[in-house]
Amino acid sequence: MTNDTVELEKEVKGGFITMSKANFSPGSGAPEAVDTRLFIQAVERAFRVLEAFADRPQPLTLSEIAAAIGTDKSGAQRLCYTLRRLGYLRVDPLGRGFLPGILSLYRSYDFLRTHELVQRAASPLGELRRTAEERVDLSLWDDIDIVYAMRLQSRRETFHATLIGRRLPIALSSGGRAMMALMDDATVEDILARCERPPLTPRTVTELPALRALIAEARECGYALALEQALLGEVVLGAAIRDRQGRPVGAVHIAASLSDWSVEDFRRRMAPLAMETARSLSE
Repeated sequence: MTNDTVELEKEVKGGFITMSKANFSPGSGAPEAVDTRLFIQAVERAFRVLEAFADRPQPLTLSEIAAAIGTDKSGAQRLCYTLRRLGYLRVDPLGRGFLPGILSLYRSYDFLRTHELVQRAASPLGELRRTAEERVDLSLWDDIDIVYAMRLQSRRETFHATLIGRRLPIALSSGGRAMMALMDDATVEDILARCERPPLTPRTVTELPALRALIAEARECGYALALEQALLGEVVLGAAIRDRQGRPVGAVHIAASLSDWSVEDFRRRMAPLAMETARSLSE
């Protein structure tokens, strides 16, 4: 299971479940124990059906869904029927299986319009996009990942770079490392121990000593730079957004093509812009 799938690793202790990620919130410390007397496992299984598409953006058969959520085919059939009737699943037009339904997109809209930072960021990020004339993103911290919540496009983009909701391992992104630079060493080491580090490109930095050095560099500079870490030919600079206690909650990213910029010119031009926007969004 990859970072794109929210894992509910369970450890039952005295009637409580410790959930590794689903109840994470920035600055909250260790995940909160969940009372098993209140936890509805049928609801969890239904959401796991929707999460099964995170690893495989393609139609999934009942057998594939059953295997992904750890149930039998009959149980998967009932869950899929219910979710399809509610609009959260749809049948592939070619009959190859199930796909996410349009109501999943409605819930993304609900999240974005009720998230205070996303609301505040709209105008400053629009101004940053006009000034930088390159792609500008807002990411949110989600434990061992970042999730893109706003993406303002530049002249040319790959398809995945245009989509909100994309998740990346926090240690492999510029904004993620900028956020980690604000954390204490114990928190950084905990995240590095749990964070998956797949080589997204041949140039992705995955070795722990090198990642620690990049985080240390971000502490010194006030921002982080990523060269071809998630996409070949791309340079991205990220600056962290803080809450009232100085804890990281998100990041501002500026991304461009290395065919248009030298690394030093990009750093010199974009670092002040990203840091100033991040400061204006910090509480």
